[in-house]
This record gives sequence, C-alpha cells and structure tokens, in this order.
Amino acid sequence: MSNDMDTDENSREQGDDVPDESPHSPSERDDETFPESGPDQGADDKRTIDDLGSDVEVTADVADDVDEDDLLGGLQIDSTNEIEVPDRLVDQVIGQEHARDVVMKAAKQRRHVMMIGSPGTGKSMLAKAMSELLPKEELQDVLVYHNPDDGNNPKVRTVPAGKGEQIVEAHKEEARKRNQMRSFLMWIIIAIVLGYSLIIAGQILLGILAAGVIYLAFRYGSRGSDAMIPNHIVNNADTTTAPFEDATGAHAGALLGDVRHDPFQSGGMETPSHDRVEPGAIHKANKGVLFIDEINTLDIRSQQHLMTAIQEGEFSITGQSERSSGAMVQTEPVPTDFIMIAAGNLDAMENMHPALRSRIKGYGYEVYMDDTIEDTPEMRRKYARFVAQEVNKDGRLPDFSSEAIEEVILEARRRAGRKGHLTLELRNLGGLVRVSGDIARAENADLVTRDHVLQAKGRSRSIEQQLADDYIERRKDYELQVADGYQVGRVNGLAVMGEDSGIMLPVMAEVTPSQGPGEVIATGQLKEMAQEAVDNVSAIIKKFSDENISEKDIHIQFVQAGQGGVDGDSASITVAAAVISALEDVGVDQSLAMTGSLSVRGDVLPVGGVTHKIEAAAKSGCTKVIIPQANMQDVMIEDEYKEMVEIIPVSHISEVLDIALEGEPEKDSLVDRLKSITGSAFTEGKVSGPSSPSPQ
Repeated sequence: MSNDMDTDENSREQGDDVPDESPHSPSERDDETFPESGPDQGADDKRTIDDLGSDVEVTADVADDVDEDDLLGGLQIDSTNEIEVPDRLVDQVIGQEHARDVVMKAAKQRRHVMMIGSPGTGKSMLAKAMSELLPKEELQDVLVYHNPDDGNNPKVRTVPAGKGEQIVEAHKEEARKRNQMRSFLMWIIIAIVLGYSLIIAGQILLGILAAGVIYLAFRYGSRGSDAMIPNHIVNNADTTTAPFEDATGAHAGALLGDVRHDPFQSGGMETPSHDRVEPGAIHKANKGVLFIDEINTLDIRSQQHLMTAIQEGEFSITGQSERSSGAMVQTEPVPTDFIMIAAGNLDAMENMHPALRSRIKGYGYEVYMDDTIEDTPEMRRKYARFVAQEVNKDGRLPDFSSEAIEEVILEARRRAGRKGHLTLELRNLGGLVRVSGDIARAENADLVTRDHVLQAKGRSRSIEQQLADDYIERRKDYELQVADGYQVGRVNGLAVMGEDSGIMLPVMAEVTPSQGPGEVIATGQLKEMAQEAVDNVSAIIKKFSDENISEKDIHIQFVQAGQGGVDGDSASITVAAAVISALEDVGVDQSLAMTGSLSVRGDVLPVGGVTHKIEAAAKSGCTKVIIPQANMQDVMIEDEYKEMVEIIPVSHISEVLDIALEGEPEKDSLVDRLKSITGSAFTEGKVSGPSSPSPQ
C-alpha cells in the first residue's frame, strides 16, 4: 500500500495530514469504555465493556419481597410506559449468557466469532452490539489514487477517519482552480485567433475552424486533471460507532469489492480506473464488524478470498467478472482489519469451507446459541423490558398493560417446551407483540390488553399451524377421524408439523398370511428414523406373540401421512398398540390418542412437541391422551384445552395397553403376558429413562 503520492497536489497535503494512528494493543483495549450513545449520557456515565446486555437491570419499580410465581418478577407497573428502555443496543441483549461472555472477550481482544443456533435467538443483535463495543478512534478512511506508472494498478492510501473528505475537497478545489486558469487561457487564445483571422488575414471561416480545434484540444487536455482527484471508497467521517456491515447473501462483488466496467476504454473518453473501484463489505468493515449469516450459502471461491482477507488483514480490489474491463484492474491491498461474526443454523457447518472454519477457531470462538433460558423472576422482568423494547422500536404500537405483558410471558413459557424455562427465540415472540399492538391500534385502544394478545395468538399462527387446523377440519368433513368407540388395529397417533403445530395421524395395522417368510411392511413414506422405530417395535411384537409370526405379514399404515412422509420415533407406542391389537383381535379405544418412543425392552421414552400434540388431540375430539411420564414436566397447554382432554402419563408399553385396549379378561391376560416378557425393565410400574426428549 502506498502512503506517499508522487503528484504535486499530494505533496502539498502531506504537511496537513494527521499521522496514521497505530492500533491499540490488547492490553490497552481492555480498558476501553463505551462511546457515548445519546445526549442524556454525561461524561460520568461511561460504563466499561463488562456492562453488556443482561447484566443491566430493568429500570422500574420492583417489590421488596418478590413472589416466585409473580409473572412480572415483582415489577410494580401498570404498562410498559413505566419501563425505561436502554439507549444502547448492548444493554438490550436478553439471555444468551455464554454468548454474551464470548462477545465481551472477542470485543476486547478483537477475535472472530461463529454463532450457531436457531433463527431468531439474537445472533445479529449480538453482532451489532459488538460494533458498539469497539473504539471509534481507530477508524480509517481509504482513498484510491491514479497510478501514473500503471493505470491498471491504482494506488491506495489510508488516513484517519474524517481526513479523507478534507483531502478530496482539497484536490477538487485545486482541480477547479486549474480548470478555471485553463479556461481563461483558452478563451484568450481563441479571441486572438479569431481577431487575427478576421482583421488581418480576412479568413473568418479558417479562424472559426482553428478556434474549434483549440477548444477541443483544451477540453481533451483538462481530462487529465480530473484523474488526479482520488476516489474516496471508505468514508467514516460521520460514523459514530465502529462499522457494522451485514454481508448476508452478498455476491462476490458486494463482499470482496469490484471494478466497474468501462464501455469507453480508449480515445480519451475512458473513465480512470481508480474512479471505477468499488469497495466490498470486507473493506467497509475495516476496524469494525463483518456479519455474515447463513455462512454456508457463500460460494467456495468467496469463502477462500474471505480466508485471505482474514489472514492477511488486507485484500486488493479487482473486477469480479472476467468479461468486464474491470478484470484488468487490481488495486494495491486495501485494509480489511475486521472482526468477522459468522452465523448459521446447525447445517451451516456442513457446507462451510473447513479452512475458513479453522481460521475462525484459530483466531476466535465458536458459540452455540441457547434456545431457552431458566425462568426466574429476574428473567421475567427482562422479558417485560423486551416487550417495552419492541413497542419502542416499532414506534406505532400502544403500550402494553401489565396483564398483556403477563400473557406474553406465559406464551414465552409455552414456546420454550420445557418446564421452568422461557424461549429465547425472541424474533417470533416479537412478532406476537407487534400483531397484538396492531389489533389494539385498529380498535383505537390506549393500551394493549390481555384479550388483544389472545386474539393475536390466533391470528399469528404459523403456516404449519394453519395447515394443521385446516387438515383437522377437512378430515372431520370426510369422517376420516374417529374419536369414539373401539376399532381393531387402529390407533390415533400424534405428530408435529414444523415447530409449533400438532396433528393427529392415525396408524392402522393388519396381519395377513404370508406367501413366503413373514415380514413387517410399513407404508406412509417413512424416513430413516421412523423406519428404525418400526423395526424396534417388531422386536417386542416377535417376543410377545404366542403364534408363529414367521408365516404372517404385518402391515402397518400411517394413514394420509402426506408427501412429506413420517420422520422421528414418537409413533413407536402407537405402532406397537396397533399391531398388538391386530394380532390379538382386541379393539382400541378411539377416544384416546397417544405419543411416545419405545425401547426394545418396552420402556416408553420421552419425545418432543407434547404440548402441540395434546392440543391437536383436543381439537380432533379426543378426550384422553397418553404421553411419556418423563414429558409431564413439558406440558404447557392453553387453558381452553385443559377441560377438554385428560393427560395420562405412562412409562411402559403394558400401561399403554392396559389403558387403550378393550375387554377386561383378554386385556388382563395380554398385559400380564407382556409384563412377564419385559419384566426386567418394568418394576412397580416405574421405569427410569433418559430425561432429554428424543427427536419428534
């Protein structure tokens, strides 16, 4: 990179330039304070980097003796208007304690970070928060100059932030004065030529022709002076915090920089190459933060260039299209001293360049973002502040009443899917806040009430939930759902669509004579995990049956599973109950639905999505639902469904059959036989199983 220009104009400015500041050492950065972010902050209000996010207490009246069951965590407020919203983004971070600590360390030591987690858990917010932590005084402007020795290799110069504008203005002013002098001289010469041709030579036509040639010559010559004005590609003069560049989904030119194509490449009409240079996100993020979400969507070539920029701290700008004239231009290296925050879901690591991930691990941290956080009074207070933040950020919503805030916190509990936890997928929860506010605003209400939030929960259903509800209604129309009586070989199973919607999925079984070796045949587009679950169930069936099933085929059908098929093992007890019912010719209670995984020993293991599955059973008309004992702590159904359905926890397949099958004598002998077969795993009706839910 060249800091010394050979032109006369640049030499005159060298005396005015502020010397480039050297970067702070890590030890110096440890003592950095936050830049002031608003007029209300005085010089004494600067906080250290350790005051990030969730460490900031909620500013509102809090009861001295906080009840653990208080949904507001002891806040004594009537509406969100009484909750003060922090000015700085870093103070608005909620939860993600581990990620917060990593961001603090990374900001202090200028380390790269990769955040992996579910959408809406705060990855981009933490990245923006980091940009507020970095010192502003290190920012630089970048200028690109014409290279008189090689026009296709423009020179690059870095100066302190704000100095670039002064340099460009000085060049423009000098060019303007030079052009004025040229114009003045040109008109004098033209006047002399016209006067000579008219008065002395008497050839006015020849004089006009000569004047035109002189005019074109001066105009052509003046183009060279414009080439001396540098191209100010990175301007941080008005930047109040360190740069934050979101390069998510950026193409190569937007990420790495580009050189525009010049259709007039000769004849004096061409644009100087340095004027066609465009910076990329990696150059604009110099001394700041470069955020790339869904990092795996970048093409391999861009990831390789990104590695170079990270490793070298500088990267030349060249044309990205081989067919463009810009491909012949390559600048001197431009500084790229940024902190990169790469983000994505779990699948992001699969298509990520191994060497790029190695760069991040070698020079930074990898963080997994939490989906939930422990439900405590302190955290509930912060969720109340979250509602106030969303209202403040939107700017058009009425304030939320205390009852409305409580309903939002209840929904956060429900969406967590775990007892004693709150969801950290705050983007989706923020959507509920906005829809609630829109409903209240449409009614010209002064406050958002609990009723508005309840209405919003119905209106803001996901596409999967809307499809599931429509599916349930259509099946009722065609009498495909049975919610009373007894049927042999038919069991009401439960499944999850998407992340937040349940659906009832009947399973039917039939036993037929075999034309060859007996086998278990399952249909319904079963995926790998579901097929394995069927195989596990067949182990219990083979051991349980008194008959020789090697001469029989067992057919299992997942009724109307749809094009997406069936995945997960949560239908294991459903399949087992259907097959045993068909083998023994004993009816199954159709007012009952069930979900649960099954071990080869007969243990009922926990599954995911039990809350949504129970609600789907209630909507379908079932009055009883069997779930794994271990999942009872995860049940958080809406109040409207609590009176509609009875939840029955079980821990062994014999309990399932005892509840689901018809006929006392036959059922008792059946259950006793199953207990004797799997007795070592079933003791006094309680089985110890894993506490973590299995896949849905």
